[in-house]
Amino acid sequence: MNWDIIKGNWKQMKGQVQSKWGELTDDEIDQAEGDRARLAGLIQERYGVARDEAERQIDAFIAQHKSAA
Repeated sequence: MNWDIIKGNWKQMKGQVQSKWGELTDDEIDQAEGDRARLAGLIQERYGVARDEAERQIDAFIAQHKSAA
């Protein structure tokens, strides 16, 4: 699964995103609208991690869902 698929299915993926990054509010997840850069920024702010760490977490999320597909 790549990010284009996640972006295209954002409404269905929101619950899984919420499970992974539970400190993000529903409004924040809605604001991300499947935009990877926005999601990385939200993770960075909410969890106090560097941008590269937020990107790494997103990559791991994608890989996890790729193997589950």
